[in-house]
Amino acid sequence: MTNTIAVNKKAVFFNRIKTYFSDPTKIILLLFGITCTIAAVAPVIAIVEDTFKIHLGTIDQYLSGQASGWSVVNYIDLFTSKLAVSNLWEPMGNTIGLAVLTCTISILYGGIFAYLVTRTNMRCRKYLSSIFIFPYIMPQWTLAVVWQNLFNSNAVTGTSNGLLASLLNINMPNWWCRGLFPSAMVLGLHYAPFAYILIGGIFKNMDANLEEAATILNTPRKKILWKITIPMIRPAILSTILLVFGSAMGSYPVPHYLGLTTLATKYISMNSKYTGEASILAVLMMIFGVAILALNQASLKSRKNYTTVTGKSGQITKVNLGKIWKHVIAVLFIILTFFTSIFPIISFAFETFLPNPGDYSFLYTGNVSNLTIKWWTASGAQADGGMFGQPGILFNSTIWNAYKGTLLVSVACALIAGTIGTLIGYAVSKNRRSKWANYVNSMAFLPYLMPSIAVGAAFFILFSNDKINLFNTYSLLIIVGVIKYIPFASRNALNSMLQLSGEIEEAAVIQNVPWIKRMIYIIIPIQKSSIINGFMLPFMTCLRELSLFLLLCTQGFILSTTLDYFDEMGLYAFSSAINLILIVTILLSNFAVNKLTGASLDSGIGN
Repeated sequence: MTNTIAVNKKAVFFNRIKTYFSDPTKIILLLFGITCTIAAVAPVIAIVEDTFKIHLGTIDQYLSGQASGWSVVNYIDLFTSKLAVSNLWEPMGNTIGLAVLTCTISILYGGIFAYLVTRTNMRCRKYLSSIFIFPYIMPQWTLAVVWQNLFNSNAVTGTSNGLLASLLNINMPNWWCRGLFPSAMVLGLHYAPFAYILIGGIFKNMDANLEEAATILNTPRKKILWKITIPMIRPAILSTILLVFGSAMGSYPVPHYLGLTTLATKYISMNSKYTGEASILAVLMMIFGVAILALNQASLKSRKNYTTVTGKSGQITKVNLGKIWKHVIAVLFIILTFFTSIFPIISFAFETFLPNPGDYSFLYTGNVSNLTIKWWTASGAQADGGMFGQPGILFNSTIWNAYKGTLLVSVACALIAGTIGTLIGYAVSKNRRSKWANYVNSMAFLPYLMPSIAVGAAFFILFSNDKINLFNTYSLLIIVGVIKYIPFASRNALNSMLQLSGEIEEAAVIQNVPWIKRMIYIIIPIQKSSIINGFMLPFMTCLRELSLFLLLCTQGFILSTTLDYFDEMGLYAFSSAINLILIVTILLSNFAVNKLTGASLDSGIGN
């Protein structure tokens, strides 16, 4: 009898395993749950370990008197030495201030624009909706360089004159040109499309009855705004903070260009001689990212209901701005979006024809001969001393080899991260009540919340040592890019899959249609646009990424690090050309995908 029971228990056990693995979504969750855990936890362990390690030839060796081993001397020196203010507290204060101001600017600018596009009769909504997302599509440092080209002056910043100083002899104050204010403005404009897309989606689907009922009761407009409208968009605001805070905190290019010392820029400057202390800065950035996620999760656990789509009429009554103001406000945003979206392209194009940086004499003399094409066409002996022996852009093998490398990494990251993210989103949506599914979803999203410079530092430590050395290889860039960008595809897929009724796939299951065919012929075609966006976002982000890859390869390996290299050489025409190449590549790719598939980042919010 005992043997029979034992056999039955084994049979039940194996049947449960067989049943579990007969469900493709369970296999996906198990496989990627383990993979995402390793990918998220291993770099964190590596960088925390590095904070205690003695590094040969660095300050910790001098302070500890040890050539190897472990010590807490890095923590003691960073937090208590005479340099603690300049190495830790000042950069941390700047970083927190930058992240908070960036969130505020992006939410206000993007939120107001979302309201005007979705809830008012403002003119040119379709055009403005499409062009508003350009700053995010472009490289992060684009607006920082444009800011320099507009406002810098030799009298204030000690650099070449910008347009205002050259043409109008206007010298803006130093706080306007360099530091916290311009850095926050640039990053706020860069991330405002996040707020627009998230808040605009809620405004577009919000039931008009909610506000109309308050209007019937003679509730003041301000009270309706604070008691009904803003609470309804609270989840979108929290999501924007979640996405923007960590990204702003880990931004390197913008503070680097605009002269603000943050944890990210301080990490780069300290990494060679203060390696262990620099790793502590990276750990601090990670802690802030995780803390924001925890606060967001806690806020969403409240019992308040944020339903915006109901069974009743969801038709929105547009707010009438009046015959004049609907045109005036549209013109205002057309001007603003021109300077954030179109002017950068024109500016970078002009910079590649200037004989010297900041020489805009052709504008006030009207003499086109003051321009030059040497930066594009010079080759061999034509490359004069001002070009440091570099051939022109069209003949510069460094630029075009880096461009090929950038495309390789971007396409590989898009395909791999897009596929994995789509599978995770699909599997989580099918097991939404499972704790394991929620865990996998959280672990897949965690790397995105960690500042890019900190993630790059962690993988540099993990894969650049005596045991494993992948430094300066496309393999390492692809691995790190995939891990960082999986959340783009997983969140896109999850949101779109949750909209699908289970009956759609169940009908195919009843007909014994295999899972792969169900995905190819049913699920993917229905949610084509969202899934393609899940591939396009990693592609576009990877094309313009610098903070994440800065520590993982040498200058000249991909376009973003090559741009940094030419900036250091003072060849600003070359760096402007690289900016132009990146922007045009991203815009053409986005345009081609939009025309071929109908996929669009703004998801028709302004249509």
